[in-house]
Amino acid sequence: MRLLACLAMAVGFMECAVFAQATTNVPLSTATNTPPEADEEAWSFSASASTYVVPDDSNYVQPTFTADRGWLHLEARYNYEALDTGSAWLGYNIGGGETLEWELTSMLGGVFGDTTGIAPGYKGLLNWRWLELYSEGEYLFDTGNSSDSFFYNWSELTLAPAEWFRFGLVTQRTRVYETDRDIQRGLLAGFSFKAASLTGYVFNPDDEEATFVLAVGLTF
Repeated sequence: MRLLACLAMAVGFMECAVFAQATTNVPLSTATNTPPEADEEAWSFSASASTYVVPDDSNYVQPTFTADRGWLHLEARYNYEALDTGSAWLGYNIGGGETLEWELTSMLGGVFGDTTGIAPGYKGLLNWRWLELYSEGEYLFDTGNSSDSFFYNWSELTLAPAEWFRFGLVTQRTRVYETDRDIQRGLLAGFSFKAASLTGYVFNPDDEEATFVLAVGLTF
């Protein structure tokens, strides 16, 4: 019972945090203390694809590609803000910490396709021992229809008892598909091997028909 209560409190905290920020997807990096000179000389890349299995709606794949060099962050997404819609991002990385490691990337993106607009956004990560809090969000200013402007958010609170395994809680706020819940809550379990990762998510597990997401990631 205590474990269930702790999980419920954690979900509530994450949900409140989403609203406090003024209102996909899988974290692929952790904070480091590498000297800035070394960071500026080396590029790092990541690619991920999240497959959504949505009840009573269209299933789809959401790919993301990132490139980082020192403070510079570049990112491209598809099917994130809406189906048949892409976005391109430019960001600024900062981070540090020893016992409590942290990363923050402020970003500005352009959205094009079935939905068009401008979107300021962020990615943030806190890591303490085996516990990690990750969140990414953006506010889309829809230039085609201002009433469709919307705050998107994806947040995870995870525990990693081993380097190759993590599990925890996840929340999502999206308009890519229709849902009765403004903020969807769920569970996750992830596995990693060298540069590859595989993570499964189940949203709204208390519903008769839950939403499932399977994410595959690669860093290089």
